[in-house]
Amino acid sequence: MSWLSKLFGGGPPAAPRIDGDTARSLLAAGAQLVDVRTPFEFRSGHLDGAVNIPVDQLPRRLDGLDRQRPVVLYCRTGSRSRRAAGILARAGYTDIHDLGPMSAF
Repeated sequence: MSWLSKLFGGGPPAAPRIDGDTARSLLAAGAQLVDVRTPFEFRSGHLDGAVNIPVDQLPRRLDGLDRQRPVVLYCRTGSRSRRAAGILARAGYTDIHDLGPMSAF
């Protein structure tokens, strides 16, 4: 991995990018839906059933997630959800799914 990749978080994704149908199936089976956008963005509209944990707060709020259940992440463009997947992976979470942009749902 190059120094630029290390600096900017490049490298392989920590979670697979999934489509809306896969996300719906995971959620129907009990997955947690996490919106990693800002509270302002969340208040302006979010997916039903989502909890808001902004990506910059995620390391401090891991206790709000159940490690035994899959986690589906999303944001506005997919950048923050990818970062959030990396944070969860480094914290030991293994069942992580990246929906990417909210519009994918």
